[in-house]
Amino acid sequence: MKSDQSKKMGDAEIEQALESVPGWVLQAGKLHREFRFRNFNQAFGFMTRAALYAETMNHHPEWRNVYATVTIDLVTHSADGITNLDFALAKKMNAISEEFSIGKTPE
Repeated sequence: MKSDQSKKMGDAEIEQALESVPGWVLQAGKLHREFRFRNFNQAFGFMTRAALYAETMNHHPEWRNVYATVTIDLVTHSADGITNLDFALAKKMNAISEEFSIGKTPE
């Protein structure tokens, strides 16, 4: 039996929950965001902090880093969709990026 955290969310639930994670959008059935940092060191530092937190959740992002940009997609593969775990990780990633005070969505 799946916990409420890992239960696939419906479209209306996802749309409502998106309001709680500024900068994130729904793209190709996944939560998506791109962060830009001042340089590679800050981008990698963000990824390191996010990875340590994701490991505590046993919930891991799909992501990519090119120099100062980190592109992230979140989906719960075991639920075949977006769950509360994805939103919890998105919120934490937003908080981590704010600690660098530069995790901004590109224009």
